[in-house]
Amino acid sequence: MSPTPLTPPPPGPRHLKFRHLHTEKDLEVVYWDGGKYVWDALQAVNQHLSDFRSLEVHPIDVRLLDILFTLQSLTGSREPYRIVSAFRSAATNTMLQDQSAATNGASQVATRSLHMEGKAIDMRLNDVSLTGLRDAALALKGGGVGYYPDSGFIHVDIGSVRTWQGT
Repeated sequence: MSPTPLTPPPPGPRHLKFRHLHTEKDLEVVYWDGGKYVWDALQAVNQHLSDFRSLEVHPIDVRLLDILFTLQSLTGSREPYRIVSAFRSAATNTMLQDQSAATNGASQVATRSLHMEGKAIDMRLNDVSLTGLRDAALALKGGGVGYYPDSGFIHVDIGSVRTWQGT
């Protein structure tokens, strides 16, 4: 289990908006309401954040959704999350490792990526600076935070608390 974020989600219904940058599809859901997770909304999130290359669908960990909801609340963002990558199949992860190694000389893609478990997401919010989003995610202490300024996104996961910078 990952550590409990220092800042829990605000009370009340929890909603998220996503814009997947590869599929150009939008999703807006209330995934927590009345003190419990909303099954149909979670299924819609799983579908939306699936591996767009392999079309494989995998459950997205609700702790990751709670971190995203809390981040959006802390930053005051009104924009949907712009999704670069969420769940990735093992085959997609290997392909991305190979591409990264060819481009960068060494792969910046983890062999045992939490993306393959539905516990990581690469994203940005268009109305929050990338450094501001990174700093807010780091302050939560809810897991790993990677900063990719050249690529224009941050990585958030529910693994151990750690940070790194990529390109």
